[in-house]
Amino acid sequence: MHSARGVRHVVSLREAFWTWARVAAISFGGPAGQIAVMHRILVEEKRWIGEHRFLHALNYCMLLPGPEAQQLATYVGWLMHKTRGGIIAGGLFILPGIVSIMALSWLYVLYGRIGIVSALFFGLKAAVLAIVLQAVERIGSRALKNRSMRSLAAAAFVLIFFLGVPFPVIVLGAGLIGYVGGRAGNTAFAIGGSHGSKPGAIIEEADTLLGEDLPDHACPTARHSLGVAALWLMLWLAPVAALVLLLGPDDTFSGIAIFFSKMAMVTFGGAYAVLAYVAQQAVDHYHWLQPREMLDGLGMAETTPGPLIMVLQFVGFLGAYRDPGGLSPLLAGTLGGLLATWVTFTPCFLWIFLGAPFIERLRGNRALAGALSAITAAVVGVILNLAIWFAIHTVFRQTVATSAGPVRFDMPVLASFDPWALLLSIGAVIAMFRFRTGMIPTLAASSAAGIALHVLGAI
Repeated sequence: MHSARGVRHVVSLREAFWTWARVAAISFGGPAGQIAVMHRILVEEKRWIGEHRFLHALNYCMLLPGPEAQQLATYVGWLMHKTRGGIIAGGLFILPGIVSIMALSWLYVLYGRIGIVSALFFGLKAAVLAIVLQAVERIGSRALKNRSMRSLAAAAFVLIFFLGVPFPVIVLGAGLIGYVGGRAGNTAFAIGGSHGSKPGAIIEEADTLLGEDLPDHACPTARHSLGVAALWLMLWLAPVAALVLLLGPDDTFSGIAIFFSKMAMVTFGGAYAVLAYVAQQAVDHYHWLQPREMLDGLGMAETTPGPLIMVLQFVGFLGAYRDPGGLSPLLAGTLGGLLATWVTFTPCFLWIFLGAPFIERLRGNRALAGALSAITAAVVGVILNLAIWFAIHTVFRQTVATSAGPVRFDMPVLASFDPWALLLSIGAVIAMFRFRTGMIPTLAASSAAGIALHVLGAI
């Protein structure tokens, strides 16, 4: 069962299916929580994969555009059972979220204007702010181990929040700095940061089912790589091209397909970076939804299993629902949500199946490790940007665009201050940071508080 090359494990595809279904069913808490769930099950419990190999895969997924947790599941599934395993792992990871968000989207447009439902989402938004702040703390505590990493995070925040520098530029700059530093042997860029692993919980690669061997399917030929790229590009872009040709580029469905396809290529840094980009574009440019509705959608995604990025299905749903063309609004919204999901997640499989074989062969490369560590640090600054954006739109009902030279940002209108939103947010922050209350209890308590305030006539 042990070979110098190839897969030596004896995990059946059936066992893997039910393991990935279990991972998907309990993957709450956003990227940090989902990665922690995978680490506990795959590294500590099942011992399918070792700590260092898990982190190597994670750092590559952090480098990619799109949701790193779903891509990490796809990567490990591919390692275990080739392409079929990757599709099972990545597909199951998003299936509960697709079903849940679609059902909640229907409820939102049908009953969201009812006072008690609005009050429930009012409470959810307060807890969402605490959850995003916790993500800053969790990822930052693992990625920002020295002054160089903290400086990169601070620079990323200033560039994206105050100067509007596109995130891909920030990622490329951070990656270049880390690459040079890692290649030069600078210890500041040789961090084995972790998401969800415990100190001292390192498991030797040789004692795991995958071991240290390079599997046969991690040694692709040029012909195989071209075939993978052609297949997944067709699955991704053929529906987009068909919609544009049949309906025209100005149609809502064409707009959703084009926008989320572009988003899939340029939103690096995982779910929180994606949300920062989508919030700015979908709210300010396309006017598909309002800032508070974006927070409502994020609250839905936080309360359901699967990737936080499933909020994009809600965005696509509202965009098509409000401009349905000749369709009924609910049918248009359903199709718009599924379209947004398809063009968001199909590229994730392309990035993994095309790139993972090469990344596996680069394990131990100092320059690559340095680049990935620097990018992870920059992502912390982007998540902080998202946290502040959410805080402003949670506590204040209105904002106004402010600029001074190259500096521009949304300034809250002080007269629109919402004291109840602030109090609920503070309560959620105290619960999660001081008393270590879990995400689900905090969301439930905040929602109940919102309903209570409505019943009392306070909101």
